[in-house]
Amino acid sequence: MRYQEFTIEGRNAVLEAFRSGKTIDKLFVLDGCQDGPVRTITREARKHDTIINFVPKERLDQLSETKKHQGVIAFAAAYEYAQVEDMLKLAEERGEPPFLLLLDNIEDPHNLGAIIRTANLAGAHGVIIPKRRAVGLTAAVAKTSAGAINYTPVAKVTNLSNTIKELKKKGMWFVCADMDGTVMYDLDLRGAIGLVIGSEGEGVSKLVKEHCDFTAAIPMAGNIDSLNASVAAGVLAYEVVRQNLQPICKAK
Repeated sequence: MRYQEFTIEGRNAVLEAFRSGKTIDKLFVLDGCQDGPVRTITREARKHDTIINFVPKERLDQLSETKKHQGVIAFAAAYEYAQVEDMLKLAEERGEPPFLLLLDNIEDPHNLGAIIRTANLAGAHGVIIPKRRAVGLTAAVAKTSAGAINYTPVAKVTNLSNTIKELKKKGMWFVCADMDGTVMYDLDLRGAIGLVIGSEGEGVSKLVKEHCDFTAAIPMAGNIDSLNASVAAGVLAYEVVRQNLQPICKAK
């Protein structure tokens, strides 16, 4: 199901958006405003586990398209989010071990869109992003994905570390992209696997990394020490593909 990405402005409009079940990625509220209607809106936002940002009036004015925001602006998702269980079900239907991409600190919509496109082409069963410090399913993400967003489910979770722990109980294991890790060709990347990718600048957070089983490094021979996040995701995802196409030969 597709949604058109848009901002929702004004107290009644934002409240009705929550109550009607629209997928709201973020809510911006005038800092210091705690009257009855605003408290009702923030209560609804918390019920839906929506990120709430309290900002000064200047920031709201900058975000506003109508200039009649009444102290609240909501950002609706362009596409509906899936559940992690949907991805596991998809893998089961295909008769394949689950292959998921988990993204930490990816805030650039073009990176997210490109990763969703790669995930689709590599046969991954879904992409998981955190609710905080991450771009949502915006129109820019959809455009960059070149249509892949219509076929590859994307889930948004509260806590990546907890999600990894729960998926481990279901038999999955996790490899984290890290320049100080083991060269990817020396790892066995077959089976039910989650590939964890961080941002180009910060990489994967320490807590998420601690919950991964292995770290994988992409060999590089140039003068800089990092790849764009979407490129790194593509290189590692296709190493997973390569190894699964050769199930008898252990990766060297």
